Amino acid sequence: MSHSKMSARERIDYLLDDRTFVELGSYISARNTDFNLSARKVQGDGVITGYGIMGDRMVYLYSQDASALGGSVGEMHARKISALYDMAMKTGAPVIGMIDCAGLRLQEAFDGLAAFGEIFKKQVQASGMIPQISAVFGMCGGGSAVMTGLSDFTLMEKENASLFVNSPNALDGNSEDKENTAASAYQAEKAGNVDFVCDSETELLDTLRRLMAFLPSDYESEDAYDDCEDDLNRIIPVTTEMAEDPAALLKAVSDGNIFLETKSMYAGEMVTGFMRLNGETVGVAANRGLGEDLSLTVRGLEKAAGLIRFCDAFSIPVLTVTNTMGLKANAHEERRMVSALSRFTKEIAGATVPRINLITGRCYGTAGLVMNSKSLGADFVLAWPQASVGMMDPVQAIRIIYADEIESGEGKVTLIAEKTQEYEEMQSSALAAAGRGYIDDIIEPDATRKRLIAAFEMLFGKKEDAPAKKHSAI
Repeated sequence: MSHSKMSARERIDYLLDDRTFVELGSYISARNTDFNLSARKVQGDGVITGYGIMGDRMVYLYSQDASALGGSVGEMHARKISALYDMAMKTGAPVIGMIDCAGLRLQEAFDGLAAFGEIFKKQVQASGMIPQISAVFGMCGGGSAVMTGLSDFTLMEKENASLFVNSPNALDGNSEDKENTAASAYQAEKAGNVDFVCDSETELLDTLRRLMAFLPSDYESEDAYDDCEDDLNRIIPVTTEMAEDPAALLKAVSDGNIFLETKSMYAGEMVTGFMRLNGETVGVAANRGLGEDLSLTVRGLEKAAGLIRFCDAFSIPVLTVTNTMGLKANAHEERRMVSALSRFTKEIAGATVPRINLITGRCYGTAGLVMNSKSLGADFVLAWPQASVGMMDPVQAIRIIYADEIESGEGKVTLIAEKTQEYEEMQSSALAAAGRGYIDDIIEPDATRKRLIAAFEMLFGKKEDAPAKKHSAI
């Protein structure tokens, strides 16, 4: 596969609908003349900015031109991007940044750095107001890396792109040949800073268009919808793959069998992404068992918390798919488990969008509780008949409750089997939880699509305001 680089303008033309791009600030150039910079002045100052149509919606975008001063960020380059953000926030349209940048322009140190800071401020102001997408095609280091972190989603080209605060060779005891911390693999798999890694620039731009189709234009828009031509009552034959992998289930349930998974290379034990149900965009966080391990992890919780926070900011309903036996227990996880679990709990309990929880397998203890339970404010909780809901695995519970009898008596196997069945019926079945009001309905797996659609339609007019305060301190 060819990895030849497109030009800054070619990327814009490929991404937008035909002949819809309108350039802004094309005559702007650098003001600084230090170090003979005036002799190297270029029109546009190394970045193309403007707006256009993508799928019948307006978007603003900037595309850095690596052929002009290396795409380096100088004072006027940065101010063009800041001005673009001002327009986007006024008109309620997303901002897409195409990054291919040598970094801060050293000849404009003070002015360039200050202007860089203006971009950060605009991004913070825009956060939760309009979607922000960063697409990394080439180098993205230092301050430019912060720009991706302040975005809602980041896409990265696999071979030519690099993302870093400090280059691999600047890290003590490391070099690029030991561990390339700037590479897409590291940033996506280990750091979790990248949502999509793509094999080519065209694949990246195609993925960006698919992502944008799921998102609203701003926090007040209701355009994250599409016409649904799929059967709303379609039966879903549940396979072994679907029972083990929620991504397969979500694809089968969604309109047109389309599920767009985010951060698929990071924290595979938690699946996040977007789907449509009867044309409406729904954000998803789902537990995935890795082998026999059905534990919540720090990385999985952080990944899901970010997705839920985004959905709540832009009024996108949330679906959780629960199948977890507990919290990951080892010294490494324990260091950050309290903070990660608390942040996730804050995001899910504080979300005011429609929230539905589907329990497909185990739902035990604190892990099951935080996965969008009724007590945390879930609007609707559905469960498959085989779901097991309770404090802990029934066998382990019986071994604790009847520890003395099991230790001293005969017929241990019979005692454990009898008491386990009794415990399951009284304290650990979906039916028992439904009897206490913790589950709203028990549904057949093949009816999952139509029951989720019906539940979200029922919640369409939900109105819930967050408590009056400045913001959470968690």
